[in-house]
Amino acid sequence: MDQLLVHGGSTLKGAVNISGSKNASLPILAATLLTEDPCIIRRVPDVSDTNYMVQILNALGADVERSSGTVRITAGDVSHVAPYEQVRRMRASICVMGPLLARHGRAVVSLPGGCVIGDRPVDLHLRGMEALGAKVEFEGGNIHLSAPDGLRGAEMDLRGGSGPTVLGTGNVMMAACLADGVTVIESAAAEPEVVDLADFLTGMGARITGAGTRRITIEGVPALHGVEHTVIPDRIEAGTFMAAAALAGEGVTLRRVRRDHMEAVTRALEASGHSVAFNDRGDTCKVNRGGSPSGVELETAPYPAYPTDMQAQMTALLATTPGISVVKDTIFPQRFMHCAELKRMGADIKVDHGVAVVRGVERLSAAPVMASDLRASAALVLAALTASGSTVINRLYHIDRGYEHIDEKLEALGADVERVKV
Repeated sequence: MDQLLVHGGSTLKGAVNISGSKNASLPILAATLLTEDPCIIRRVPDVSDTNYMVQILNALGADVERSSGTVRITAGDVSHVAPYEQVRRMRASICVMGPLLARHGRAVVSLPGGCVIGDRPVDLHLRGMEALGAKVEFEGGNIHLSAPDGLRGAEMDLRGGSGPTVLGTGNVMMAACLADGVTVIESAAAEPEVVDLADFLTGMGARITGAGTRRITIEGVPALHGVEHTVIPDRIEAGTFMAAAALAGEGVTLRRVRRDHMEAVTRALEASGHSVAFNDRGDTCKVNRGGSPSGVELETAPYPAYPTDMQAQMTALLATTPGISVVKDTIFPQRFMHCAELKRMGADIKVDHGVAVVRGVERLSAAPVMASDLRASAALVLAALTASGSTVINRLYHIDRGYEHIDEKLEALGADVERVKV
């Protein structure tokens, strides 16, 4: 098991390339199961979550080749049973359900694992599959779906208690591509990752309109074909490095970004007193720490509002920002486990019913801390950048799920970090 040692006090300078989106790559990799033709996907990040998805595709019988961020997949004779040993490692593995059901008329998928950050049920996925005509049964920890007469288009509403479901929207969209008739998804997720999946499916021959809005229409087609596709930049990795630059930087440039995907994070940083400047194309930005940063009020909500996946990182930044900040997470109210670890480092944070009140302190102090989930681990790394002393971050496997070589990227910017095996 690896630990990350972060020696505080370094100043970040220079430029960093943002990797392809982890959250866009996973359903796109799963969507290759919809065709027997080869598919080529570029800028797939080298993180453990995408590695797990590749393992699942291999276990299903697909031929997968991976090299330097490019994945070539040929899903010829594939099984309809997604094995527990692979699926248990990652919640996003549930997105093989839609493609397998559409391809075979049946699917068996184990209930998935992943980060423990509160209730993240799959009931919306199953509601969508049932609306398309699938029968759903549970047995031995597995979900059994069957549609012996094929899937048929339907209208459905996928809104849940915390808003639209991103993976659920993608799962239903994939299944509906091969359904008979027209499917309309109301209360669809509008996140960029859903749009990227729709672009991939459209390249395969699917007929999809409305992606990026709350109403998506899919007209079923008899078959899909292979396609080449480049994954969008990872907006959460970009936001994390933007926060790092605001916390410990002296002019940090981010390349391979999408300005239109970063508007909420940009507004939050600017409201806190920092500078974010994009080039004319909107694919590069430079972040400068403000001379007089101040506290802000943030509330997470579905896209295009402030993302829950950037809540922990911003909390880490606000821990040493003068004034009082209030952070409310409406998506995952339990997603504040990082706050207890930040308090070990000297942060002044009170959490109650999904709201954190952060009183900025002058400086944090190094301490051994424990990552509880993917984004919490990133928050601890950010906090350690300016803490006095050397911080030891345990359970580093969490950060490896979604950040491609984050220690190497930080080192290239001037951070004093080292990965050690224990």
